[in-house]
Amino acid sequence: MDMAQTTLDDEDLFSEAASEMREDVESSLTQTREALPDPEAFFDIDAENTLALLNRLSSRLETGAAADNLRDAKKTLVIGEKADAFDDADDLADEIERLEELLGDVETAQQQADNLSSTVPQLKTALEE
Repeated sequence: MDMAQTTLDDEDLFSEAASEMREDVESSLTQTREALPDPEAFFDIDAENTLALLNRLSSRLETGAAADNLRDAKKTLVIGEKADAFDDADDLADEIERLEELLGDVETAQQQADNLSSTVPQLKTALEE
Protein backbone atom coordinates (compact mmCIF):
# COMPACT_ATOMS: atom_id res chain seq x y z
CA MET A 1 0.00 0.00 0.00
CA ASP A 2 1.52 3.30 -0.98
CA MET A 3 1.23 6.53 0.95
CA ALA A 4 -1.44 7.95 -1.37
CA GLN A 5 -3.78 5.10 -0.51
CA THR A 6 -3.37 5.40 3.26
CA THR A 7 -3.94 9.13 3.57
CA LEU A 8 -7.02 11.09 2.80
CA ASP A 9 -6.66 13.89 0.33
CA ASP A 10 -7.67 17.43 1.25
CA GLU A 11 -10.98 17.19 -0.59
CA ASP A 12 -12.02 14.09 1.38
CA LEU A 13 -11.04 15.74 4.66
CA PHE A 14 -12.93 18.92 3.75
CA SER A 15 -16.01 16.93 2.76
CA GLU A 16 -15.88 14.97 6.02
CA ALA A 17 -15.45 18.15 8.08
CA ALA A 18 -18.34 19.84 6.25
CA SER A 19 -20.57 16.87 6.97
CA GLU A 20 -19.60 16.97 10.65
CA MET A 21 -20.29 20.72 10.79
CA ARG A 22 -23.76 20.21 9.35
CA GLU A 23 -24.40 17.47 11.92
CA ASP A 24 -23.22 19.83 14.67
CA VAL A 25 -25.64 22.54 13.51
CA GLU A 26 -28.51 20.05 13.29
CA SER A 27 -27.68 18.69 16.75
CA SER A 28 -27.60 22.19 18.26
CA LEU A 29 -30.95 22.98 16.64
CA THR A 30 -32.45 19.80 18.09
CA GLN A 31 -31.08 20.72 21.52
CA THR A 32 -32.54 24.21 21.12
CA ARG A 33 -36.00 22.84 20.38
CA GLU A 34 -35.75 20.43 23.33
CA ALA A 35 -34.68 23.24 25.70
CA LEU A 36 -37.60 25.52 24.82
CA PRO A 37 -40.25 25.85 27.51
CA ASP A 38 -42.91 23.15 27.52
CA PRO A 39 -46.22 24.82 26.63
CA GLU A 40 -48.11 22.75 29.18
CA ALA A 41 -45.65 23.71 31.92
CA PHE A 42 -46.35 27.42 31.62
CA PHE A 43 -49.98 27.23 30.56
CA ASP A 44 -51.15 25.22 33.57
CA ILE A 45 -49.68 26.79 36.71
CA ASP A 46 -50.97 26.32 40.22
CA ALA A 47 -50.39 29.35 42.41
CA GLU A 48 -51.84 30.75 45.60
CA ASN A 49 -51.92 34.33 44.29
CA THR A 50 -51.23 36.51 41.26
CA LEU A 51 -47.67 37.34 42.26
CA ALA A 52 -46.77 33.67 42.74
CA LEU A 53 -48.36 32.89 39.39
CA LEU A 54 -46.32 35.57 37.62
CA ASN A 55 -43.08 34.46 39.28
CA ARG A 56 -43.69 30.82 38.32
CA LEU A 57 -44.64 31.82 34.79
CA SER A 58 -41.44 33.81 34.44
CA SER A 59 -39.29 30.93 35.67
CA ARG A 60 -41.02 28.49 33.32
CA LEU A 61 -40.34 30.78 30.38
CA GLU A 62 -36.57 30.65 30.99
CA THR A 63 -34.66 30.32 27.70
CA GLY A 64 -31.03 30.11 28.84
CA ALA A 65 -30.16 26.64 27.52
CA ALA A 66 -32.19 27.12 24.34
CA ALA A 67 -30.46 30.44 23.64
CA ASP A 68 -27.03 28.90 24.24
CA ASN A 69 -27.75 26.00 21.90
CA LEU A 70 -29.10 28.32 19.22
CA ARG A 71 -25.99 30.47 19.50
CA ASP A 72 -23.83 27.36 19.01
CA ALA A 73 -25.83 26.40 15.92
CA LYS A 74 -25.51 29.88 14.49
CA LYS A 75 -21.74 30.07 15.14
CA THR A 76 -21.14 26.73 13.44
CA LEU A 77 -23.34 27.70 10.50
CA VAL A 78 -21.53 31.02 10.04
CA ILE A 79 -18.13 29.32 10.11
CA GLY A 80 -19.31 26.67 7.66
CA GLU A 81 -20.75 29.28 5.31
CA LYS A 82 -17.60 31.42 5.42
CA ALA A 83 -15.54 28.31 4.63
CA ASP A 84 -18.00 27.48 1.83
CA ALA A 85 -18.40 24.08 3.49
CA PHE A 86 -22.09 23.59 2.78
CA ASP A 87 -23.58 22.81 -0.61
CA ASP A 88 -26.93 24.07 0.62
CA ALA A 89 -27.53 25.38 4.11
CA ASP A 90 -30.72 27.33 3.43
CA ASP A 91 -32.75 24.86 5.50
CA LEU A 92 -30.42 25.36 8.47
CA ALA A 93 -30.51 29.15 8.14
CA ASP A 94 -34.31 29.09 7.88
CA GLU A 95 -34.62 26.95 11.01
CA ILE A 96 -32.23 29.20 12.92
CA GLU A 97 -34.28 32.23 11.90
CA ARG A 98 -37.54 30.53 12.93
CA LEU A 99 -36.10 29.54 16.31
CA GLU A 100 -34.65 33.03 16.86
CA GLU A 101 -38.11 34.52 16.35
CA LEU A 102 -39.71 31.96 18.65
CA LEU A 103 -37.04 32.50 21.29
CA GLY A 104 -37.60 36.26 21.02
CA ASP A 105 -41.33 35.77 21.59
CA VAL A 106 -40.68 33.60 24.66
CA GLU A 107 -38.16 36.12 26.03
CA THR A 108 -40.68 38.94 25.50
CA ALA A 109 -43.34 36.98 27.38
CA GLN A 110 -40.89 36.37 30.22
CA GLN A 111 -40.03 40.08 30.40
CA GLN A 112 -43.72 40.95 30.49
CA ALA A 113 -44.29 38.49 33.34
CA ASP A 114 -41.30 39.99 35.18
CA ASN A 115 -42.65 43.51 34.65
CA LEU A 116 -46.08 42.53 35.93
CA SER A 117 -44.60 40.80 38.97
CA SER A 118 -43.00 44.08 39.99
CA THR A 119 -45.99 46.22 39.00
CA VAL A 120 -48.73 44.17 40.69
CA PRO A 121 -47.46 44.67 44.28
CA GLN A 122 -46.98 48.41 43.63
CA LEU A 123 -50.48 48.64 42.21
CA LYS A 124 -51.91 46.73 45.17
CA THR A 125 -50.19 49.09 47.60
CA ALA A 126 -51.37 52.16 45.70
CA LEU A 127 -54.97 50.92 45.63
CA GLU A 128 -54.91 50.14 49.36
CA GLU A 129 -53.88 53.70 50.26
